Amino acid sequence: MSEVKISAETRSEFGKGAARRIRRDSKVPGVLYGHGSDPLHLTLPGHELLLALRTPNVLIALDIDGKTSELAIPKSVQRDPIKGFLEHVDLQLVQRGEKVNVEIFVHTEGELAAGGNLLEHVLNALPVEAEATHIPESVTVSVEGLSAGDSILAKDISLPSGVKLAVDEDAVVIQVLAAQAEEASEGEGDEAAQA
Repeated sequence: MSEVKISAETRSEFGKGAARRIRRDSKVPGVLYGHGSDPLHLTLPGHELLLALRTPNVLIALDIDGKTSELAIPKSVQRDPIKGFLEHVDLQLVQRGEKVNVEIFVHTEGELAAGGNLLEHVLNALPVEAEATHIPESVTVSVEGLSAGDSILAKDISLPSGVKLAVDEDAVVIQVLAAQAEEASEGEGDEAAQA
C-alpha cells in the first residue's frame, strides 16, 4: 500500500461559515482523532485529498503546520450529493504496526454456470483487520462454474498474509440466484383474447 503525503493546517474557526470559507479556497475541513488524544481540527488541500481518496483505505502521511507528522486513514468522507466535491473528512490516527479494522472491496472473476443465473453481492466490502501500513485494496474471488444455490462464505476467501476476517466466517459474501422467468398473469391473457 502506498503512502500519500499531504500538508495540513490546524484550524481554530468552526461552524458553517468557516467551513464555507475553507471550501471557497478549494480546501476541505477535517478532523483527526484517535489514540485517546483530543480531536485535531484541520484544513486539507482539496485536490490532493480528492486524488488520495481514489485509493480505498489510503494511508495518509499528514504534515501538520510543518511541525508534526502523523499517519491517518480516512474513516468518514462527506461529499456534496449533487456536485460531488468533498465537504468534510474524518481521519483516524494510526501508527506503524498497529492493527485497524477496515472494509476491502470484493471483486469477482470468471463465468457462472450456463442457465441464466444471477450473481448477488451480499457484502460488497469485506470487514477485515489488517496492519495499518499493509491494508489490501481489494480481494478477488473466482465464481467460475457456480450455479444457482451456490454461495461463497467469508471463510472461503483467501486473504493476504497478516489480514484476518473481522466478520463471522460463515457470513455469505456472494450467492448465485436462479433467474426468474416473468410469467404473464391470467388477466393479461384474457384481455388479449378479447381484443
